[in-house]
Amino acid sequence: MFNSKIRFGIDLGGTKIEIVALDDKGNDVYRKRTPTPQGNYQETLNSIFNLVINAESELDMAGSVGICTPGAISPSSGLLRNSNSTCLNQKPFLEDIQSLLQREVRIANDANCFALSEANDGNAQDSNIVFGVIVGTGCGGGIVINKALIDGPNAITGEWGHNPLPYADATESNRQCWCGKLACIETFLSGSGLTHDYFDHTGIKKTCEKITQDALNQHSDAINCLQRYEDRMARSLALVINLLDPHTIVLGGGMSNITQLYKNIPTLWKKYIFSDSVSTKLVPPLYGDSSGVRGAAWLWNS
Repeated sequence: MFNSKIRFGIDLGGTKIEIVALDDKGNDVYRKRTPTPQGNYQETLNSIFNLVINAESELDMAGSVGICTPGAISPSSGLLRNSNSTCLNQKPFLEDIQSLLQREVRIANDANCFALSEANDGNAQDSNIVFGVIVGTGCGGGIVINKALIDGPNAITGEWGHNPLPYADATESNRQCWCGKLACIETFLSGSGLTHDYFDHTGIKKTCEKITQDALNQHSDAINCLQRYEDRMARSLALVINLLDPHTIVLGGGMSNITQLYKNIPTLWKKYIFSDSVSTKLVPPLYGDSSGVRGAAWLWNS
C-alpha cells in the first residue's frame, strides 16, 4: 500500500545507484545500491525502476521518489544537461522515469540534495538560511530557506563555482577554468585546484591528502599552500555571506575533510564581509557521502 510518510531517495552516481527509504522522522529504514550501467541510458532508467520496485516489495509499501542527479533539468527544454554521465545529457530523463514508475518524481542535483539533507536533519537543521557547498572534483552549491530548497528560473541557484574569485590578484586572475572563463572559484577551491597550486609553487605533484598531512607535519610548502587555499575560500564564502547572509554554511565533498578549515576560515572571512560582526557558522556535514541520497528523499518534504 502507498505510505505518504515513506520517502525514497535515489542517488544516481557515475559508478553506483543507491536507494534509501526514510520514515517520517528521517530514520533510514532501507538501503540498497547497484552498479550504474555505463553509457546506457535505457539501462540506467531500468536500474532505477528496479531499485524502487524491489524496495517497495520488500517494505510492502509504496512511497514518494526523489532523485539526486548529476547535472540538472533545463527549464527551457526539459532535457538533462551538464551531467558527467554523458549518456543522460539531452535526454528527457524526468519524463521517462516518471513514465516508467507511473508517478510524479522530483529531481535535484547533488549540491541541492546535499544542502537539503543537512538543512533538514543534519548539521544545519536549526538554521533558517543554509548554504550547502560540495567542494571536491568541482564546486557546486545549494540554498535552503526554512527547510525548502530554493530553485530559480534558470535552475542554477547557489551555483557559485563559476563566478570569478573575489579580490583576485594578478597571478590568480589569469588562471583559466575548464569552462573557458578565467579565475573561476572552482579552479582554485576544487581538489585539483589545491594540487595545481602546490605544483605551481614547488614543481612537485602531490595529492590533497599528502599536502594536508605535510602541513600537519610542519612542512612549509604545504602550510603555505593551505594558507592560500583558506584565504581563497574565505573570500569566496564572504561573497555568499554578503549576498545571502546564511545562518550556516555546510561544506561537503573531499575538501570538507580538512578539519582546520572550520577554525581558520571564519577568522579570515571577517575582513571580506560587509558587517561589523559575523555570526554565520561554518560546519562539516553530519551525513557526509549519504547527504545526496537523503536529500533526494527530502525533496518530498512538503
